[in-house]
Amino acid sequence: MSSSTELTRDTLFEGHLILYQPREGYRFSIDALLLAGFITLRPGEKALDLGAGCGVISLVLACRYPKSILAGLEIQTRLARCFARNIRENRLVQRVFPVLGDLRRPPFRPGAFDVVFTNPPFRSPRAGRLSPNEEERLARHEILASLEDVLKAARVLLRERGRFFIIYPAHRLATLMAKAKGFRLEPKRLQVVHSYPGDEGRLVLLEAVKGGGEELRVLPPFFIYQHPGGPYTSEAEKLFVLS
Repeated sequence: MSSSTELTRDTLFEGHLILYQPREGYRFSIDALLLAGFITLRPGEKALDLGAGCGVISLVLACRYPKSILAGLEIQTRLARCFARNIRENRLVQRVFPVLGDLRRPPFRPGAFDVVFTNPPFRSPRAGRLSPNEEERLARHEILASLEDVLKAARVLLRERGRFFIIYPAHRLATLMAKAKGFRLEPKRLQVVHSYPGDEGRLVLLEAVKGGGEELRVLPPFFIYQHPGGPYTSEAEKLFVLS
């Protein structure tokens, strides 16, 4: 495991959830909490995180849904080790399982999961400045996995009528919807995330159903801040609350 000087010890839910993550490199952001707040799990469901990082989404869900079983697939060794440590620190070894592997060649049987979710790399390697840190670069840019790779893995690993959840840039929504439908992941629930009222949509949260019928619910917009530079909205504050 990485030395303690390479990691920070952070907490969520007033210290109830402990999270070790790299001091330098890829660190989770509010995107992960937005997706965790959007996902719903039913008792006994088996869920998979594609590109788990240090495991923050799976750990949040494990705390909120104590009857769920979760696995997280991560290709980067140090992040996968952080995930494993976080599972141990939070005493979730019976319900959350870290797996080091490549989503393009997932080490699971087809149809093994009721739910698949992902906060994938969504920046093109040709768009914008690449981070000099390899770990962050691979986590944020479509270098090791494209959107098609993610959707294909979700289609294969979900049972029929299983649910898929993703957070993605709003400006790529048309591409996401079209490609999801092409992989038999029918969009069912959509929410646009704005930084504050009056700002354009920055992110989208999408739920799709494998083999589902055509019917899409568009939820009210989600605002993170009350105004530019202002405090969180009441909806955003709920992301940091366990219940």
